[in-house]
Amino acid sequence: MPMDGRHLSQLLDAAADRRPDHPAVEDEHGRVLTFAELHRGADRLAARLSRWGAERGDRIGLWLPKSLEAVTAIHGILKAGAAYVPADPTGPATRAAGIFAAAGVKAVATTAKLAPALHQAWDAQEFHGPAPRLILVDDGAGIDSLAPGDALWSEIMADDALSPLPPPRDADDLAYILFTSGSTGKPKGVMLTHANAFTFIDWCQDALGPWRDDDRFSSHAPLHFDLSIFDLYVACRNAATLVLIGESLAKEPAALADYIEARRIRVWYSAPSILAMMTEHGRLDRDGFPAPRIVLFAGEVFPIAPLRRLRRLWPEARFWNLYGPTETNVCTAHPIPDTIADDRTEPFPIGTVCPPLEGRVVDEEGRTLPPGTLGELVIAGAGVMRGYFGQPELTDAAFFVADDGRRWYRTGDLVIDDGAGCHQFHGRRDRMVKKRGYRIELGEIESALYRNEGVDRAAVVAQSDDSGVSISAFVALKADAKKSLIAMKRHCSVYLPNYMIPDTITFLNSLPATSTDKIDYQKLKAMAAEEGSTP
Repeated sequence: MPMDGRHLSQLLDAAADRRPDHPAVEDEHGRVLTFAELHRGADRLAARLSRWGAERGDRIGLWLPKSLEAVTAIHGILKAGAAYVPADPTGPATRAAGIFAAAGVKAVATTAKLAPALHQAWDAQEFHGPAPRLILVDDGAGIDSLAPGDALWSEIMADDALSPLPPPRDADDLAYILFTSGSTGKPKGVMLTHANAFTFIDWCQDALGPWRDDDRFSSHAPLHFDLSIFDLYVACRNAATLVLIGESLAKEPAALADYIEARRIRVWYSAPSILAMMTEHGRLDRDGFPAPRIVLFAGEVFPIAPLRRLRRLWPEARFWNLYGPTETNVCTAHPIPDTIADDRTEPFPIGTVCPPLEGRVVDEEGRTLPPGTLGELVIAGAGVMRGYFGQPELTDAAFFVADDGRRWYRTGDLVIDDGAGCHQFHGRRDRMVKKRGYRIELGEIESALYRNEGVDRAAVVAQSDDSGVSISAFVALKADAKKSLIAMKRHCSVYLPNYMIPDTITFLNSLPATSTDKIDYQKLKAMAAEEGSTP
């Protein structure tokens, strides 16, 4: 049943009351916070933020590796009535600074190692307004990085004088802003409220349960990725243990399989690609391997061959294919059967719409199409985002208003309804792709390439197969520029997170063009496919 109040801060309150001594969060190094300890730390951070003037609707940045401190910070920000804005801790400082500036954050929780780069990026970009205050979580090494008004994590956590404040409980307040790749070259901030989050959490509670007191949830997704919403809040809703998987371990399929076994993870959620890699390299067929009892995947298509292998290796687990853009979190879902036929070649559908959301398949004018017709999936309901932070025109373009006045979010995904409300995915309308679950606008990569003074023309294409999505960049340089793959990759790393850096960069004298002098992307796709097949 839904909780009263509709504010995410209540989840930790309830869990701490129910199981104060139960492990709430574990990290890779064996450190543990009980629910009582997590609650106390969140209260103290909330009090400090409130003392600094943080109010309902304010934004607080998070630029931290996945850790006990990062989870505490998230709950503390929510308890203060503010919204958290996470940025990729493995990505460039320029991107993080741009995100925090765009969101107008009042403070940023970060590390002493990352703080100088954030300061430098902020100064170099000449953002409007003062740099945000910093909270350094790895104390002693960062004292030199402190500025007036900044604080050390140890001081906040040790200050018994910081009394908790009663949390505001307005469901329409912002809870978090997740920045995703933008076609204009700048990330766009998806604004999600507490009501948006609870729409998803309530559906998970009812549809994916029953949940058990001994459940241990994986935290594989980065905290700036929308899959983390399930990990953080469904685990807390059930007073279950969240087992953190750091950024390095998350990419190691063999080590991940060992970690699942050692940490007794019972509920797993990730992009399909990591599950496929574990199937290939994780020795999941070892005797006595303790398979999770619930396996959820989302963010990209799961090719049928590796899914079939995983289904056979973990025959007792319940599998779900979840689908949804960041703007809706999960909006459709499909349970995977216990047995996948040997002759099945097509991926499973993305499924039926998750209540209380509603979905339609429409044409370009927003008219509902009959079953069996290819069209765009649009979604309406309490789980749909408020909009893009500070970008009202982009928000307006993302929705259309039906004759009855209802707003429908345009997912950009092409689907076919089979007549029973089950949707089969058929690609994108635009140039957005999903790689390891991350949403990537190819135009943002092109924009980063054009920031190199030596680039005359650039184009980026993507292709996919059973091994996943690969991104290829094609670059034509100006006459006086030197070709250097290393230099171009280094340039990309300044402006793009690691997952967006092209897998291949090809230098051409000129890019193929259509009769109207537009870049011929079809020829580039053919060239990328040919290069990929070359031994």
